[in-house]
Amino acid sequence: MKFYSAEQYQASCEDLFLQYGREIQNLLPNARIEHIGASSIPSAVSKGDLDIFIGVESFELEYAVQTLTSLGFQEKDDTLRTSELCMLESTSTDDVAFQVVANGSEFECFLAFRNELRANSVLVQQYNELNGLKMSTVKRSLPLSNTF
Repeated sequence: MKFYSAEQYQASCEDLFLQYGREIQNLLPNARIEHIGASSIPSAVSKGDLDIFIGVESFELEYAVQTLTSLGFQEKDDTLRTSELCMLESTSTDDVAFQVVANGSEFECFLAFRNELRANSVLVQQYNELNGLKMSTVKRSLPLSNTF
C-alpha cells in the first residue's frame, strides 16, 4: 500500500470533494456535507482516498442511502451498518467513500476527530506516527492528481 504526503494528494481530494459535494447537494438539498478523513486534515499522510460525511435526519437516512447509489455508490461490505450509519463506496475508479450519518448521532465522531486534528498539529504528527507514516518514510510517488 502506498502512502502520500499531504502535498501529493490533498488538492486532488479537495477538487473531488467539491465535485461530489455539488452532486450530493442537488440530490439531498437538506444534507450536511463535510470533508472528513485524512485528506481533510492539513499535513496528514494518507492512502490518498476521500471520505465525505453526509449528515441527514434519522428518518431520511434510508432514503439518502438509496438516492446516493445513483451517483455510482454501493453499501460497503464488512463494515458497521446501523440505523444511524451507512458507509457507501464508489463503484468507479474514484477512491471515494460516503459516511451517511443520522444528524445528532454518536457517528458525528467523524467530525469531532477531524476537528481535533485540524486544531492541533501535534496530534496530526502523532496520528502520522501511529500509522507508521513518519514524513521521512513516506514513499514519494507521482502526485495523485495524475491518476484521477
